[in-house]
Amino acid sequence: MKNHLLIVATSTLLGLASCQSDRDTPAAPSTGTTPPTSGTTPPTSGTTSSAPVETNRPNSTYSPAFTGQTRVAGVRTTTPFVRAVLTTPWGLASLPDGRFLITEKAGTMRLVTAAGQVSAPLSGIPAVNSSGQGGLLGLCIDPDFTTNRMVYWSFSERRSDGNLLAVAKGRLAANDTSLEDVTVIYRATPAYSGTNQYGSRLVVDRTGNLFVSSGDRSDPGIRVQAQDVNSAIGKILRITRAGQPVAATPLFAGSTRPELYSAGHRNPHGLAIHPVTGDLWGCEFGPRGGDEVNRIQPGVNYGWPVITYGIEYSGQPVGSGIQQRDGLEQPVYYWDPVVSPSGLTFYRGNRIPEWENNLFLAALSGMHLVRLVIESNRVVGEERLLAGEGQRFRDITQGPDGALYAITDGGRLYRIDRQ
Repeated sequence: MKNHLLIVATSTLLGLASCQSDRDTPAAPSTGTTPPTSGTTPPTSGTTSSAPVETNRPNSTYSPAFTGQTRVAGVRTTTPFVRAVLTTPWGLASLPDGRFLITEKAGTMRLVTAAGQVSAPLSGIPAVNSSGQGGLLGLCIDPDFTTNRMVYWSFSERRSDGNLLAVAKGRLAANDTSLEDVTVIYRATPAYSGTNQYGSRLVVDRTGNLFVSSGDRSDPGIRVQAQDVNSAIGKILRITRAGQPVAATPLFAGSTRPELYSAGHRNPHGLAIHPVTGDLWGCEFGPRGGDEVNRIQPGVNYGWPVITYGIEYSGQPVGSGIQQRDGLEQPVYYWDPVVSPSGLTFYRGNRIPEWENNLFLAALSGMHLVRLVIESNRVVGEERLLAGEGQRFRDITQGPDGALYAITDGGRLYRIDRQ
């Protein structure tokens, strides 16, 4: 592949603090319905295939549940593309006019132009507890943003009984300096004293409702609530834009929480809607090994911490050290060792035709962008992009101009487009 990677526009560094300890706190829960086990067929259109891109020794001796669940054939983009370093992190959302909203861990939100011009912090944001892995986290805009200018975001909130993941909404003021009529519309209870593994991303589905990812909060004493259908810990949640459950009937038997969409998640940092099928996809951190990509289905349990392809940081097995159990969903794909998958987006359009409907993922400890080629809900090819930049990639999205934009913990916004 030709290297056309040195068009540098504007570089504005905001000196943002990186999220503590997601270095190798990969993504991860687990498990469940096993996809078809037919052999992997490398993609053909505009793409060449090669040996797997992962060559490092795994942390465990666990075997995948099916061919192509990990270390699939590598692929390489053949369309020449460029990347321009513009500017900044935690969450990233593109606006219809070509600008971006960016959340910063410490609790601020800014507007950034595609040329790298950064606004002053917007006022009106509720206080966040930015200790540990907390902060101002994921965000998305309303489907009707051009008329209502509504923005939704998640953050770690300090409460009298501990800390929790909260979801808020507010209107971007006409003068672009503040968020107005801000209100917290949902809180992922119970609260907990710890400050790690909140999740959290937001995405709007085709019906105009919100998916929200909620982490397991890390510690052994609470992470088991990822299996508790009366807790919002370690779940994917589905709520209206007013913060109410979408469905009247819980998807999980015995649950009093109809907002629970799926269960058994560890630390889900990425959510994206497939542009063709409308399916929800997610990625999450595993412990040592076991980062996952999942197709998120309603009422399905993804297994954490009962099953996982990772091990504890101590080197001991997680729980009983099993990778499969009836009733628990298998990941579509996993990594061992980890890449620490964060933001997630599908590529749409034909500026780089061979990327159409491919899944792109920001890797923190992996320090690259992951491209996954997906056919029939199976990963058939993997590519690593911008690995030479030396950056912890935090989030990725596609702008209205068709280019991909990625932010890093080092305070950069990259624009990636055809030459």
